[in-house]
Amino acid sequence: MRIVIAGGHGQIALRLERLLAARGDEAVGIIRDPQQSEDLRAAGAEPLVLDLESASTEEAAEALRGADAAVFAAGAGPDSGTERKDTVDRGAAVLFADAAERAGVRRHVVVSSMGADPHHPGDEVFDAYLRAKGEADAYVRSRAALAWTVLRPGMLTNDAGTGQVLLQASTGRGPVPRDDVAAVLLELLDTPATAGLTLELISGSVPVTVAVRDIAGN
Repeated sequence: MRIVIAGGHGQIALRLERLLAARGDEAVGIIRDPQQSEDLRAAGAEPLVLDLESASTEEAAEALRGADAAVFAAGAGPDSGTERKDTVDRGAAVLFADAAERAGVRRHVVVSSMGADPHHPGDEVFDAYLRAKGEADAYVRSRAALAWTVLRPGMLTNDAGTGQVLLQASTGRGPVPRDDVAAVLLELLDTPATAGLTLELISGSVPVTVAVRDIAGN
C-alpha cells in the first residue's frame, strides 16, 4: 500500500511510518520543514514538503494521487495559540479531506483527540483545540465520498507500547502510549470495516489486532 500521512514528522506519524516501512508498504510523510526530511528517510518514509496551512486543495490532491489511504496526523503542537489551532487542527484537516476526495483516495483515517467537540465550552487554548478537532471531525464525517475512521486517543505517553488496548466508541479517559496508537492506526488501515466509526483509545487488556477486529463493522 501507499499511505500518505499529513504531519509526517509528528511522534505518532514517525512510529506509523516505521511500521509501514518494516512490512514493505510505501509511507509518504507530508512535512512543512525540509530539514525534517532525513528523519523521515530514517523511518523508512518518503518526505514530501508541503505546507497544508497555505496549500491549495489541488496542491494537496496532487500529493495524494495514487495513494491507497490518507492519514491525518498533523497538529499545531502544544506551544501554539488559538489561531493555529484553527488553521492546522481544523483548517488543514478540512483541506486534507477535500484533497483526498478530489484525488479519489477513499480510505481516510484521522488522528483526533478524546473530548473533541465543536461545541466544547471555554476560552483557554486547549478549549479552542478541542473545538477545532471537533469541527474537523464533523467535516470529515460529512464527506460521503470518504471511507473515514476517526481515532480519538486518550492522554498520549512515550512509554513503551504494550500492544494491549481498549478501543470502543466510548472508553472513558486514560493514557495510551504513542507506540500503541501507531499500531492501532496500522490495523485500522488494514480493516476497511472500521469505516464510519469514531473510536476512543486507551491502554487496556485486549491485543490490538483483536480490538480492531472486534469493533469492525459495529
